[in-house]
Amino acid sequence: MGSLMKTVVLLCVTSSVLCTPFINKLQPGQEWPTRSSVKQPYHQLDETENGTISDTVATEVAANEEKAPENNKPKIKEDDVERIDYSGAQVWKVSTKKSNAHRVISQLASEKLIASWGGNHTSIDILVKPKALENVTATLKNKEIAYYVMIEDLQQRIDEENPPLDENELELQDRRGHRMTWKQYHRLEDIHGFLDYLAKTYPSIVSVNSIGKSFEGRDLKVLRISDGKKTNKAVFIDGGIHAREWISPAVVTYFINQFAENFDVESDDIRNIDWYFLPVVNPDGYEYTHKSDRLWRKNRKGYGGCAGADLNRNFGYQWGGKGASRYPCSEIYRGSGPFSEPESKAIAQFFKNTAAEFSAYLTYHSYGQYLLYPWGYDNALPPDHKNLETVGNLMAQAIKKTGGSEYKVGSSSGLLYPAAGGSDDWAKSLNIKYTYTIELSDTGRYGFVLPASYIEPVARENLAGLRVLASQLNKE
Repeated sequence: MGSLMKTVVLLCVTSSVLCTPFINKLQPGQEWPTRSSVKQPYHQLDETENGTISDTVATEVAANEEKAPENNKPKIKEDDVERIDYSGAQVWKVSTKKSNAHRVISQLASEKLIASWGGNHTSIDILVKPKALENVTATLKNKEIAYYVMIEDLQQRIDEENPPLDENELELQDRRGHRMTWKQYHRLEDIHGFLDYLAKTYPSIVSVNSIGKSFEGRDLKVLRISDGKKTNKAVFIDGGIHAREWISPAVVTYFINQFAENFDVESDDIRNIDWYFLPVVNPDGYEYTHKSDRLWRKNRKGYGGCAGADLNRNFGYQWGGKGASRYPCSEIYRGSGPFSEPESKAIAQFFKNTAAEFSAYLTYHSYGQYLLYPWGYDNALPPDHKNLETVGNLMAQAIKKTGGSEYKVGSSSGLLYPAAGGSDDWAKSLNIKYTYTIELSDTGRYGFVLPASYIEPVARENLAGLRVLASQLNKE
């Protein structure tokens, strides 16, 4: 999900679902009447400070990066909006196998010479600021810590990431009735317009509802695809919790397009499920990455001199534990309390009020190519972890067979690092059986700035994995 070093936590889950058909003639906001007939466990911890951020390098770096506001990033003006300029910044992969590596990297982060991008038990990806290149190079060489450069000039990669569409694609947009393609990363207006278009075009199976508002007042739009059978299972899929992970909403909207446009010819495995999609959990942050800072991670709620909480540390189950920071300027800031952020709170309220009993919850992030199941809050496993591992491996096999990408399967805390307050752990705490966090491509060559040309290949292979899950649900 997001920053591997800041700990990955995402999710998929399972249960059986009571399907209620949509009535599209109702006014917006009335498609899904509020119900309390399905009681679900609701875990919220007291807002006590446990004093522990993390005992891992990934979390240490994230916590040390921004304990105070940082205003020295170069900026350029574009359309009256200041944009962060990453010219000369590099991304390195640093080995953490040596016993002193964690301490050295944490120290560099505390001095604001580097920022974390992600990591696992053997290495960490770091962003090295232009003026710090000489210093960081000397430090790592002096300590005999191995590293190599993955991105020579980050701003160049950003500039090349999302080229404009050619004339043929622009013409197709006009004919389709919406602007979405999967050859480009789109702004929120295009994504929401696409959802509304599908609801108008396929009213018998598609409905769209706003489940709440972001901090800055943007809709949190959920699209549902269902033929209304009462025997249907239910699956919830979200993307875009972390703003900079553009591949996530692109992949989720690809799934939506595939199922909605081809529902009549889809397999029974797909048609026997009510699909709920929230493509952009963090619309404020997502828009901010397009307008100002391409690498922004959090939402945009203000906390004193710093903005934003990490929404994937703000969910109520085991909130405030390992891998979550108490410092508002940290990129893994947990928020002022469980569900303190309007975006995570809206999701919690939706699950609390819905009549659907979800069998699976999947949350898509980037990067690293991992298929993760709970628990993330600590090095522990749920009772059904063997089943989650088996199904996860089948999904990973389908991904590899379709596109060649290899996804590692395991628990979030086991493969990566502990990270409390994640949406996947929270979903699992609701007794949703199949809960997964999928960290999409790649493994670091491009990282968060994956070129738009990768959207369709990544989405296609992950659709194959999703079909495996659908097949499993229909066997139960």
